[in-house]
Amino acid sequence: MDFEKNIKELKKVIDGEKKMDLSKDQDLALGVMNLISIEEHFIFTGVKTGKEDYYGLAGEVRAIRKELLKKLVKDYEGEVWCISKHLLAGSMRLIEVGNKEMDVENKDEACKMFEKSYELFSLFWLVNKKVKAPNSRLKREEKNEKENKEGFLIKLKGIVTEMVDCCRE
Repeated sequence: MDFEKNIKELKKVIDGEKKMDLSKDQDLALGVMNLISIEEHFIFTGVKTGKEDYYGLAGEVRAIRKELLKKLVKDYEGEVWCISKHLLAGSMRLIEVGNKEMDVENKDEACKMFEKSYELFSLFWLVNKKVKAPNSRLKREEKNEKENKEGFLIKLKGIVTEMVDCCRE
């Protein structure tokens, strides 16, 4: 299975047999997430205040975001550029929702949002590090689909957790 082969290759990276430090890339990805949010806030502020100057500021931030996203999304095909941007944006938004759930002491819902956020963040790395996912969900039987999907996401999150360590210096 291609996925299992890719998992083994990524484990070699984690175990130190191959060199790959994504800690700098993680910081950059989080920065890009925030730039996406800043773009959104400038646009909404422009609409809410009727001051079009905010649209120009959004454009300035967008130019920076595009430049930095190119450092993460290097070799893409099809719509991988947009997929990557939206995975990061979705991840950021779910963190925000989780934080708001924490504010109202809804810890269980907050944790679910944080988990979903990390799943999107992990999928971003899967797409951009060319990891092959398991066979299409459409080809799996209904019973095995949930087990395969959960197993895949658990493995993927574990790998990303080990590969992307912002505390390494």
